[in-house]
Amino acid sequence: MSNLDTTSEPAAGLETGRRWLPVLLLLFIGSGCAALIYEVVWFQLLQLSVGSSAVSLGILLGIFMGGMCLGSFLLPRFISPRYHPLRVYAALELGIGASGLIVLSVVPLIGGFYTTIAGTGQASLFLRAIVAGICLLPPTILMGATLPAIGRWVKATPSGVAWLGYFYGGNITGAVVGCILAGFYLLRLYDMPTATYVAVTLNVLVAALGFAIARVTSYTPAALESSTGLSSPESRLIYVAIALSGLTALGAEVVWTRVLSLLFGATTYTFSLILAVFLVGL
Repeated sequence: MSNLDTTSEPAAGLETGRRWLPVLLLLFIGSGCAALIYEVVWFQLLQLSVGSSAVSLGILLGIFMGGMCLGSFLLPRFISPRYHPLRVYAALELGIGASGLIVLSVVPLIGGFYTTIAGTGQASLFLRAIVAGICLLPPTILMGATLPAIGRWVKATPSGVAWLGYFYGGNITGAVVGCILAGFYLLRLYDMPTATYVAVTLNVLVAALGFAIARVTSYTPAALESSTGLSSPESRLIYVAIALSGLTALGAEVVWTRVLSLLFGATTYTFSLILAVFLVGL
């Protein structure tokens, strides 16, 4: 009987985890919506602080995506697998919300400093990158760590890995909603603080649900796997190909934004529209 008990308990935990996977999809939709509200707001903030140009847009998108890349890279190196992934995910969402409030307050201050020392040429580009990096790297690193954190948990559930694709798709769906909501409603009828507060509220709700689900689900850390992903030349070529694909995609986004800005004007509406269409395609 004892053997039956020990084997049925993990199975019951896995079955419980499977039932919560659709709810996690809703959490990723909310998380993606909040993330793109922030991006549209930050684009507007940086426009007012360091000026509006294709260079500013390139720096914004580069640091935004670079921060997310760092987050996914650093999470397994700094957060132990023994922590419940849903609690880690919820803590990351709270950190994103707190960072969003800080950015809202800090960017105008740094922008004022930038305008006093800004010059032209390479020095101006360097300063723009510093301003955007100081403001955007902390929250975007946290954003990038959310999917790997959930990935640790779904690996322990039946068919869990297949749900990572749904989570990614749900995250992008929420991002499309966030683009349209921020660009065509929140910033049109209200202001940047209101849009930020909406995104922060979404982060808090997602975090609260994440903590609640963690309380009723079990988690057994998987055995540590050796890091062999980049060991062979073939696997390295795969990463290079994916990197080149991302390079061309974001380069095209910057070019398209510049072209459409000449037609429709360099406004938040144009940026939001391009982002939304870009994400719908993804």
